[in-house]
Amino acid sequence: MRSLLTSLGIIIGVGSVIIMLAVGEGAQSAIEDQIKAMGTNLLQVGGRRVFMRQGQAGAAMPRPGRITRKDAEKVKEESSYAIAVSGVTQRAFTITGGGQIWSSNVMGVEPGFFYIRSWKIEEGVFFEDEDLYERNRVAVIGKTTATQLFGEDSPVGQPIRIGSNNFIVIGVLERKGAGMGGNDQDDVILVPLDTALTRLMNTQNLSSIMISVVDKKYMDAAQKETELIMREAHRLRETDTPDFEIMNSAELIDMASEMTRTITALLAAIAGVSLLVGGIGIMNIMLVSVTERTREIGIRMAVGARKRDIMFQFLAESVFLSLMGGVLGIGLAFLCCELMYMVGVPALVNPLVVVAASLFACFIGIFFGFYPARKAAGLYPIDALRYE
Repeated sequence: MRSLLTSLGIIIGVGSVIIMLAVGEGAQSAIEDQIKAMGTNLLQVGGRRVFMRQGQAGAAMPRPGRITRKDAEKVKEESSYAIAVSGVTQRAFTITGGGQIWSSNVMGVEPGFFYIRSWKIEEGVFFEDEDLYERNRVAVIGKTTATQLFGEDSPVGQPIRIGSNNFIVIGVLERKGAGMGGNDQDDVILVPLDTALTRLMNTQNLSSIMISVVDKKYMDAAQKETELIMREAHRLRETDTPDFEIMNSAELIDMASEMTRTITALLAAIAGVSLLVGGIGIMNIMLVSVTERTREIGIRMAVGARKRDIMFQFLAESVFLSLMGGVLGIGLAFLCCELMYMVGVPALVNPLVVVAASLFACFIGIFFGFYPARKAAGLYPIDALRYE
C-alpha cells in the first residue's frame, strides 16, 4: 500500500501529461478539419472597410469595400493558379416548403462552388452553368433544411418559396456537420449566383469570391496574383490601401496549429510538475526504506554482497515503482480519453507521447532513486549490523 501511494504522483503525472497532449492533438485535428472543410486550398476575397480623406483638410471617412460580379469574372479569366472560382452572395431568408416555415441561410453560388467546398450530392443533381446564365429558379438544399421542411420525405422536385420567389429543389447535399464557430453547415440553400443577385437580393455586390488553388505549394503565388488582379479591377496603385482582403486557408491552418501547440505544451508542462512531485515522493520513501532495512543491508554485505549489488537493488526498486506508476498512469489516460471521446471531446493519443512518458517515468526513478541507493551502498557492514 505504501508503494502504491508512493507511485500515485507518477500515476497522476503520466496520466495528466498524456491526457493533456491527447486533448491538444484532438483539438488541433478538429480545427484543421473544420478549416479544410471550408474549401480545398482555398483563397477567399472579401471587402474591407477603408478610410478615405475628403479634401486636403477633411476628416478620414470610412468607405466599405465592395466585391462585384465583374471582379469574380476577372479573377476567373486571369488567374493562372485557380482550378475553380465562384462568386458568393448570402443572406438569411424565411423559407416555406412542405407545409413548414423555416429560416435558413441562402447562398448564391456558381457551379465551381461545389468543387471548392468539396460538397457532394446525396440525392438529385447540382445546378449547372446553363441554370446560372438563364437565372433559373432551382435550389440545392442541405440536410438540416430538408429535414426541417420535408421531414423524412424526399424534397427533390418539390417547390419551396424563398422570400417571395418560388424555386424547385433539384438536389440534397450530403451531411457535413458543424463548421467553424459551431455553425450548422447543413442548414443552407444554394441557388445560382445570378438568380440570387437579380431575383432575391437585387444587387451586383458579392459577399466574397472563393478560389480553389491547383496545389497547396502555389498558395502564396496565387494570393499575390489575386491581389494584383483585384488591384487592377479596383484601379488601385501599389501605394493605395486595398479595399479588399484575401484569406488564405493554409495560413489559417498554420496559425491555428501553432496556437494549439503552444497551449498544449503549456498544459503538458503544468501536468509534468506532478511527475517531479512523484519523483520526490519516491526519493522520500526510498530514504525511509534504507533506514528501515539497515540491518538487512549489513547482513547482505557480511555474506559477500558488493556495494554495486546493494546499489543496484535499491535503484531497481526505485525504477520499478516509477514504471509501475507509469503503466497505471497510461491505463488511466486511455480510460479518460475513451470517456472524453464518448461525450464528444476530441482526444487523440499519440503513441510517441506514451513511449516518451514511459521513458520519462523510468528516468524519474533512476534520478530520484540514485541518492538513496548510493546511501545504502555506502553503509559500513559493522555499523549496519549493530543498527537497532
